[in-house]
Amino acid sequence: MIEVQNLSKHYGDKKAVNNISFRAEDGEILGFLGPNGAGKSTTMNILTGYISSTSGKALIDGIDILEDPIKAKSKIGYLPELPPLYLDMTVKEYLCFIYDLKKCKLPRNTHLKDICSLVKIEHVYNRLIKNLSKGYRQRVGLAQALVGNPNVLILDEPTVGLDPKQIIEIRTLIKKLGRNHTVILSSHILSEVQAVCDKIVVINEGRIVADDTEDNLSKKLSSDHRLTVRIEGDQDKVVKLIEGIKDVETVDIGAKHDAAVWEYRIEAKEGSDIRRELFTRCADRGFIILEMKSSELSLEDIFLRLTMGDGIGDGGED
Repeated sequence: MIEVQNLSKHYGDKKAVNNISFRAEDGEILGFLGPNGAGKSTTMNILTGYISSTSGKALIDGIDILEDPIKAKSKIGYLPELPPLYLDMTVKEYLCFIYDLKKCKLPRNTHLKDICSLVKIEHVYNRLIKNLSKGYRQRVGLAQALVGNPNVLILDEPTVGLDPKQIIEIRTLIKKLGRNHTVILSSHILSEVQAVCDKIVVINEGRIVADDTEDNLSKKLSSDHRLTVRIEGDQDKVVKLIEGIKDVETVDIGAKHDAAVWEYRIEAKEGSDIRRELFTRCADRGFIILEMKSSELSLEDIFLRLTMGDGIGDGGED
């Protein structure tokens, strides 16, 4: 588990991180998002013990990274955006070096073999790292993070620069790792966070502006009571039918799409969901619903709203 408690980092008058708190539970993949300069990298650097905080705590499995850094770091596997590889070593030499550096106590050959199998680099085990493609170098970087079987994995832009096939493979691997590890995934690629993460934390201007699942964030920011529906049927009868549904407040007629197909913009009372009743009534009257859209937001929409001052959290101070 990772727990951040009232964490702050100041550089003079600049508040890079301003009193933030969040947690990632065991077996959870947490997506950590934020625009450039939001405090994301600073937070990641504090979590890995690279820099110290001004105040607050960062706990790794209950251990304060500042008070007992050696013990806390032994529980972390870290993959920075640029993997720390020694290009003139073979994969085997490099992983053995990391094994010794981490003072790993697990059976060397078996442990490294299991890691290589997991990240699918067995067939390049004896090759020089400088001769590997970027995708395989990224896998080697992930392998070094797994040496010692740490409880916590912190991955910073793990798929940057990879081709689509490699991205899918790394994402699949991260999801698999999430079953047995606590994972924090920092990424600018919103589709990646959407595909992999169980929960999302968004930081903006040094403050946490969201901490929830994607579905819950979408519901909080969206207007579910607003629908756009395309229905085939007599316009007057369709309008009368919609107006007869409980909680419907307004019905506006939009564009005509075919001889008897119109678009209707429906607003119901906030918190109500009329979709099932609308479907049932249209089916009973023989009206065909060709399209129905609520105003739920995509992850990209959520991110933009939260980081451009039109969200559910505070923008914070610089």
